[in-house]
Amino acid sequence: MISEANLDVRTITMGINLLDCADNDCEAFCRKIYDKITRKAEHLVRVGDDISREYGVPVVNKRISVTPIAIAASGCRCEDYVDVARTLDRAAETTGVNFIGGFSALVHKGITPGDKKLLDSIPLALAETKRVCSSVNVASTRSGINVNAVNYVARIIRDTAMLTSEHNSIGCAKFVVFCNAVEDNPFMAGAFHGIGEGECAINVGVSGPGVVKRALEAVRDADFETLCETVKRTAFKITRVGQLVAQEASRRLNAPFGVIDLSLAPTPAMGDSIAEILQEMGLEQPGAPGTTAAIAILNDSVKKGGVMASSYVGGLSGAFIPVSEDHGMIEAVQVGALSLEKLEAMTCVCSVGLDMIAIPGDTSVETLSGVILDEMAIGMVNNKTTAVRIIPVVGKHIGDIAEFGGLLGAAPIMEVNRFSCADFVRRGGRIPAPIHSFRN
Repeated sequence: MISEANLDVRTITMGINLLDCADNDCEAFCRKIYDKITRKAEHLVRVGDDISREYGVPVVNKRISVTPIAIAASGCRCEDYVDVARTLDRAAETTGVNFIGGFSALVHKGITPGDKKLLDSIPLALAETKRVCSSVNVASTRSGINVNAVNYVARIIRDTAMLTSEHNSIGCAKFVVFCNAVEDNPFMAGAFHGIGEGECAINVGVSGPGVVKRALEAVRDADFETLCETVKRTAFKITRVGQLVAQEASRRLNAPFGVIDLSLAPTPAMGDSIAEILQEMGLEQPGAPGTTAAIAILNDSVKKGGVMASSYVGGLSGAFIPVSEDHGMIEAVQVGALSLEKLEAMTCVCSVGLDMIAIPGDTSVETLSGVILDEMAIGMVNNKTTAVRIIPVVGKHIGDIAEFGGLLGAAPIMEVNRFSCADFVRRGGRIPAPIHSFRN
């Protein structure tokens, strides 16, 4: 599985509580969070490398998530939180991790003064840092959709794209908009250490789309029951590897084990693709009729296999469908098989949502709001986590390619529906929660 099918532990993410660093002086707050992060995560990278070497399991990324800064820094007397983002970036550099998540706000029902400071800080913070990731939760099944917040983050996406335009608007690749955000997600860019979490936690994200594809090659002509059983057994094996790594990391770092996130997360490398799994299942290209059913089968079977392997499956867990990070998805877009609308349909049954999608840089803020609202509605009504990580690449047009590099890959610029939703999104206010949310 490791040498031939690209099995890896995608990330060991240490969650760190920053609430005890609260201070009304921003400089003191920054000093406290830097000291705490660098102390708690001092050995994170070394331990990850040691485990990888000793067990022969690649541990690709080591990351940190922190308490949402809009909450932790809410008592600071400062105009914005850009200095806090710079401090997080410096702490990430000191510890050697590749990303730090938690420059985040939870505004699904309203926006506090601290939330507003963070929201206003996001474009500059993402433009001036390399490792900081940001997320905003604008909707939930219990509270509905905060349309004012959706319109706010649409402008944030536009401004971030402009400030990072010299690098294909890459700042937007570090920003996620959520419905029903989870508190123990180890994957970036949406990771944060939830307020219901403890002082520290080790959350591990495993991956293995290549392993699943290889397993399905052996049952190419079998029926669906056999296909599902094959994916379940494979997910069980993948999750057990993650459990081993998580328990070792927890012991060596003296931090509680949190969850295993068993998401199938692709990379730009050949043989590490969700699209290739869909093709092995019998689709000519992702986007062909049957694609949504295939993703539903894959997602459900992965979860069933994972929960048999570990009592602490959490995070997002399932199948990610980012465009830029999956060479098969890129090809499907380029040949016209996969559209934004089909991707949206697939998100009804997969783990997250519209992920790493590049669109023309001149897309209006209102259209961005409409795209986000559609995805938030899917999450709200279906009581699941959905997200949008969309990149309006300044200066690029439909058919162009935006290069991001590394795990972020490259993305073809996708077409967005040209008809206006401006009058709809300008209504503002809050879309009420669905009737089935009332379960008390």
